[in-house]
Amino acid sequence: MKSGELSAESITRLYIDRIKELNGRLKAILEINPEALAIARNLDRERKEKGPRGRLHGIPIVLKDNLDTHDKMTTTAGSLALEGSIPVRDAYVVARLREAGAVILAKANLSEWANFRSDNSSSGWSGRGGQCRNPYALDRNPCGSSSGSAVAVSANLCAVAVGTETNGSIVCPSNANGVVGIKPTVGLVSRSGIIPIAHTQDTAGPMARTVSDAAILLGPMTGLDSLDSATADSSSHRQSDYAQFLDPAGLKGARIGIARDFLGFHPGVDRLMEESLAAMKAQGAVLVDPIEIPERRAINGPSFQVLLYEFKADLNAYLAKLGPQAPVRSLEEIIRFNEKNRDREMPYFGQDLFIKAQEKGPLTTKEYLDSVEKCRVLSREKGIDQVMNEKQLDAIVGPTGGPAWLIDLVNGDSFGGGSSSPAAIAGYPNISVPMGNVRGLPVGISFFGRAWSEPVLIKLAYSFEQATKARRVPGLQTTVAV
Repeated sequence: MKSGELSAESITRLYIDRIKELNGRLKAILEINPEALAIARNLDRERKEKGPRGRLHGIPIVLKDNLDTHDKMTTTAGSLALEGSIPVRDAYVVARLREAGAVILAKANLSEWANFRSDNSSSGWSGRGGQCRNPYALDRNPCGSSSGSAVAVSANLCAVAVGTETNGSIVCPSNANGVVGIKPTVGLVSRSGIIPIAHTQDTAGPMARTVSDAAILLGPMTGLDSLDSATADSSSHRQSDYAQFLDPAGLKGARIGIARDFLGFHPGVDRLMEESLAAMKAQGAVLVDPIEIPERRAINGPSFQVLLYEFKADLNAYLAKLGPQAPVRSLEEIIRFNEKNRDREMPYFGQDLFIKAQEKGPLTTKEYLDSVEKCRVLSREKGIDQVMNEKQLDAIVGPTGGPAWLIDLVNGDSFGGGSSSPAAIAGYPNISVPMGNVRGLPVGISFFGRAWSEPVLIKLAYSFEQATKARRVPGLQTTVAV
């Protein structure tokens, strides 16, 4: 665009054509923004008259369909219950991206309701979009819940995308689709205008093909939002430009804790981890091997209780803000809608998590308050913070997950293993970067650490990426070679 060879309009048109060509097979995109070309055209005019606003000027971005947009697209979390819903304003993050000059290109498919409807779900399936598919092998699952965002980035249906995570929903699809995902510290990115699961753990984050692109996207997503009190804590930590931390020598002298507890679930993943650790050591990293995160197993039960309580409270609050035009106004109404429309909404799996959440009381309930406190203490000061302080670590690494499993609409997902929970429950940052392939399917490595340590993690992740260059372009094969 700087040279004049391409324009925002021409790039946007190319992406729209590519979506139309490939989305029938991938089911990554729910709807294209009908105003995208006009927005791009206006941004081209502005570039000529005033110059670019920044590095996102004219860049086409895909949003997960749980981020509010007040435009001609709907925001539904993939559910037919919210079909036709147009919120009264953009999500704070979306407004920030528009201000930065991004072209909001499309809404991405996702695991319906961000994968908090049933324990027996198939990641990447929604009532609106059907089953999203992995671009490396179309019979494989893309993981979720930010399935379409990851697939759109991986298959080059957009430049970058925005996903959301409560526990694993950015890093797992990044792992399965061979892309970079940044799950920020809770509070770095506003959640206002995002269909929620739980305010204790929810955050939006960038997804991209490179650490550089993800870092460039993260800066404009941050900001202090009066509608999300958690962002107040970010005032002394947020950066307007995270690209400044892209250091190819970033691993030199860094102390990296190896969380071997997360290994052992797949021999191919173990092999790639050993190769990755050798690469980090060759770059001058000091490997503290092994380390163990204290109390990490003790927090899973309380965390699940927190999610159930907060999902009911937070979703009802979100629906109330939609105003009188909201198709449904409570979790209870959504449960009834799904029962009434069982053939379209529940052909493969039910809504057992909805029902469990609906049975929970208010956020003043002792069980909830005790669970929140237990999670906070055990995940932070007696968890990640404790081991990092004792071992003087800059970051902890573990495998993000295993190779993508076969799509199974009968039995649901077949997760092998992963390392997302400690950072997710603590509300701490986590970055997944491709580290190689297992029989043609990508696998990622996760760098996570203390609150607000995004600059450190970006530096380490970029250095690792540049040393290994492990990502391979997907081939849209029907299946992986046997």
